[in-house]
Amino acid sequence: MRHFLAFLFCTCLSSITYSQGNGFPYGQVTYRELDLKEYPADTSAVAVFLDEFGEAYIDNYNDNNILFEYHAKIKILKQAGVSYGTYEIPLRKSDGRAEKIISIKASSFSVENGSMRETKVDPKSIFTENYNKSYDIKKFAIPNVKVGSVIEVFYILESPFVYNFRSWEFQCEIPKMQSEFWCLIPGNYIYNISLKGFLNLTTNESGQIKECFTPGGGAKADCSRLKYGIKNIPAFKEEDYMTAKSNFLSAVCFELSQVNYFDGRKDMITTEWKDADQELRQSTSFGVQIKRGKDIVDNKVEQLISGETDVHAKAEKIYNFIKEWYHWNDVYGKYSDLGIKKAFESKTGNIGDINLSLIAALKYANVPVEPMVLSTRRNGRPTELYPVLSEFNYVIAKVNIGEKVYLLDASDYFHPFGLLPERCLNGKGRVLGDKESYWYDLKPTGKSKIVSILNLGLKDNVISGSIQYAYSGYKAVTQRKKLSSFSSQKEYIDDLRNNLQHISIKNFTIENAEEFSKPFVVKLDVEVELANQFNDGDFLFNPFIVEQWDKNPFRSSERLYPVDFGVPLEEVLILNLDYPADYSVEEIPAKIGLTLPQNGGRYLFEITNSMNKLSMNNSLLIARPIFAPQEYHYLKELFNNVIAAQQTELVFKKKK
Repeated sequence: MRHFLAFLFCTCLSSITYSQGNGFPYGQVTYRELDLKEYPADTSAVAVFLDEFGEAYIDNYNDNNILFEYHAKIKILKQAGVSYGTYEIPLRKSDGRAEKIISIKASSFSVENGSMRETKVDPKSIFTENYNKSYDIKKFAIPNVKVGSVIEVFYILESPFVYNFRSWEFQCEIPKMQSEFWCLIPGNYIYNISLKGFLNLTTNESGQIKECFTPGGGAKADCSRLKYGIKNIPAFKEEDYMTAKSNFLSAVCFELSQVNYFDGRKDMITTEWKDADQELRQSTSFGVQIKRGKDIVDNKVEQLISGETDVHAKAEKIYNFIKEWYHWNDVYGKYSDLGIKKAFESKTGNIGDINLSLIAALKYANVPVEPMVLSTRRNGRPTELYPVLSEFNYVIAKVNIGEKVYLLDASDYFHPFGLLPERCLNGKGRVLGDKESYWYDLKPTGKSKIVSILNLGLKDNVISGSIQYAYSGYKAVTQRKKLSSFSSQKEYIDDLRNNLQHISIKNFTIENAEEFSKPFVVKLDVEVELANQFNDGDFLFNPFIVEQWDKNPFRSSERLYPVDFGVPLEEVLILNLDYPADYSVEEIPAKIGLTLPQNGGRYLFEITNSMNKLSMNNSLLIARPIFAPQEYHYLKELFNNVIAAQQTELVFKKKK
């Protein structure tokens, strides 16, 4: 594993220049730090930041670029932590401009033969890789890093990209004893500043320094001095059911809003939504494509909707046509990449190509439709306070028919009309209305649902019968995609057979494979092996022979971040087992009935036994996709009960 810091840009030069001299001194590693065996606040940590300091300010000289000083001291606690001495560092470049390093120091400190030894980075060991058109990657490894070492890095970076002041992430995948960030911002640079994350600042100070910015020509400006810090920062650990970690990392971010020049001119950087709307409408890759697209798809659409008067029926026909016409190239984007004409002719394109074609076709058919831009779940949630179009990486169609709204994405063949792919369900999207844009909640319109019905019978020491799976909503999409990945239905069933322990499939049928508005149904004729049979005919039987949870997804003692399932979840397992009169069931487990607060869901488990027929009803419902951190313990306890119930072993005894 290689250590990667999005904000860290390193090379190796001979001296430190322009340093503000703030933060903590370099090279003063102590024997106490070298003797540290584990971090008491997190004994599982493979390494820990002993200290971290950053400072950003605009240079008084040269091109008035941003200077950014970074200093970190890290203790290596376990073998896995040795990787923190290896860096792959992105170096931004754009339009002939690039970030550069003014100077750097990097060393490891270890105890050898009772004495402290410092090993410095050799400048010759640093090399640069041309990663893509936007970034190079600077690579180097600090030498002699091992368990027990302390590594230290200090550098100064110069960046011409003043649009974004240096953002600072307080949290990363290992804990930090403290992290502090200072910045000095001239009064003629106006930034929108946002604090993110769930950790509270322990330092939050602001002040003013008179005439600190003097870029020449007698011009002078006062500066704002801002100081932010957090102590005892826990490691950020990605858990199940989370969106992008950028939504939750504790950080301070800067977005340039306005520049006031000394000659009286003003440059507005952050626009209002009306300006962003106009930019999208006039974009040759967005609004212009929608207008042109109406003429490109007109013949196909005209034939498709000929004689159709129902608006919903027209919309559904057009949606199905577009998703069958195109092959998505797996590239996101709110803008058309190839252009609708070229994409339509080649039948392939990115998200922008496909869904702008869909919007154009719906407009041609006079279906009420509006474009919506959004940010996918892994991309993070967009800023709502002011428009930052670069944060949106996706576009869909918002169709308004009567009182109903349908959100459509034609990039995925297996999604029925109105079922938005789960990757799109991320907070809110921005709708480009006829007059102005507005925010709209991206809520799921369906569940991820499976109903399993087992009708079995015991005869001559063999359990046989039928299993039926009925998949709906997002579960149906998943299974239809899985089926399409195999060359035949038999291969799909063979894969299912491999996942069913102690079950032999004798015959099968699959229903509604191409009827996306209906449940996807799999029916099996099966025999179940009695894995725990004893010599006298007694045996153990676990009724959860299908659809088990392997483990509780919520294992942490606490959770700082929301639980986001994406979509509501429902699982129903019904078992009916007939058995001969010469058998009895020893003990029936107690009924379980749990509900989550605020109609969040429920879990029901019940087994009944009467007249040689055993019946089980097991039902799990997660009714809301998102749960606050305060609700975490309720979810954890509910799933503890689910896992416990699935360990049920029924004892069947043969009567003597």
